Amino acid sequence: MAAPLVRFLSKSVRQISRPPWGACQSGLRSRTTSAPAVAPNQAGGAVAFPPLQTYSEEESMMRDAVRKYAQERIAPFVPMMDENSAMDEEVIRSLFEQGLMGVEIDPEYGGTGSSFFSSILVIEELAKVDPSVAVLCDIQNTLINTLFVKLGTPAQKEKYLSRLSTDMIGSFCLSEAESGSDAFALKTRAEKHKDYFVINGSKMWISNAEHAGVFLVMANVDPSAGYRGITCFIMDRDTPGLEICKKENKLGLRASSTCPLNFDNVKVPEANILGEVGHGYKYAIGMLNEGRIGIAAQMVGLAQGCFDHTVPYTRQRVQFGKRIFDFQGMQHQIAHVATQIEAARLLTYNAARLKEAGRPFIKEACMAKYFSSEVATLTTSKCIEWMGGVGFTKDYPIEKYYRDCKIGTIYEGTTNVQLSTMAKFIDKEYDH
Repeated sequence: MAAPLVRFLSKSVRQISRPPWGACQSGLRSRTTSAPAVAPNQAGGAVAFPPLQTYSEEESMMRDAVRKYAQERIAPFVPMMDENSAMDEEVIRSLFEQGLMGVEIDPEYGGTGSSFFSSILVIEELAKVDPSVAVLCDIQNTLINTLFVKLGTPAQKEKYLSRLSTDMIGSFCLSEAESGSDAFALKTRAEKHKDYFVINGSKMWISNAEHAGVFLVMANVDPSAGYRGITCFIMDRDTPGLEICKKENKLGLRASSTCPLNFDNVKVPEANILGEVGHGYKYAIGMLNEGRIGIAAQMVGLAQGCFDHTVPYTRQRVQFGKRIFDFQGMQHQIAHVATQIEAARLLTYNAARLKEAGRPFIKEACMAKYFSSEVATLTTSKCIEWMGGVGFTKDYPIEKYYRDCKIGTIYEGTTNVQLSTMAKFIDKEYDH
């Protein structure tokens, strides 16, 4: 059965069942083509298209329900999880219970059966409360689940999708010590033996590794072919020779585990190849392009969450006989940051809608990821300034947003990588 939050608004958060999305599906599917999401209005012979922030009924319900869920079920755990650098098991369980770990997985496998844009809304709403929880959900939905849905054999889908939507976390393993932005310089090798491969090497900066039950590991089956030998392997957590090392002690996203992995003669059946041999680099590029929209949504949500905690303070804090908010210098700064957040949101939504419509979106995804990360940095820095001394303490969540946002300019393509990619597309646009 599907696992949505449709009835969330009419029930207590702790009594949510997992009802079907059916009644809203037709409204949602109309958004997955290049046609207008809402029937155009004819006015004076002109065609009026809906605003970019127009949601189907299902999308609106999803957004509102996740917002309430995050405030009631996640927010109480956030300070403790950050302090302990550990994701609370109750939070993980609740994400699965609410169907948020299988947003696009077909109900046949226990998923919600919703859309990519719904995933983006979920990530944004979660990031408003805790970006660490958002990244857990983001990787699951935009990378792991999507790869299995697109590339998995019937047997692989049957085995893994039902678990990924209900109780299993997945992890995407690409980066290595000498293979960061140059992702395809990876050294992990997979040597063929009869009907299995033996994998040796290591990975770095692997998100979700502490809790993951399955890993999608990129390894090279033919080093002489360069990146064209890279292949994607499905590796279960309990596979002999797989070592999950001590998690990193990070600046931000502390509740989200990031660990090195070692592979010591790990034996993986040939049947555990995801997709085709030698096509791993294509899959990685494709997923990272989509994943960047997810990172953009994280950064938009993070910025909005920080802003929402700060502005009420400026309206309450009185100095020199009036609210901080009433000083023109403050008003101009607040208005500027609000505009930047809105622009980042629109860039993100546009990239997501383009992707859903099957239209080119890579440049737009890079723009959204780049700009949203910059805006999150600006917003969190300004919010600390507006809060004054208390903003610099752990008594308020502002300093945590400030620490969490920095990763946005680094993972799934650094800021410079985004700019270089955008420049390549811009260059091509002027060929004609």
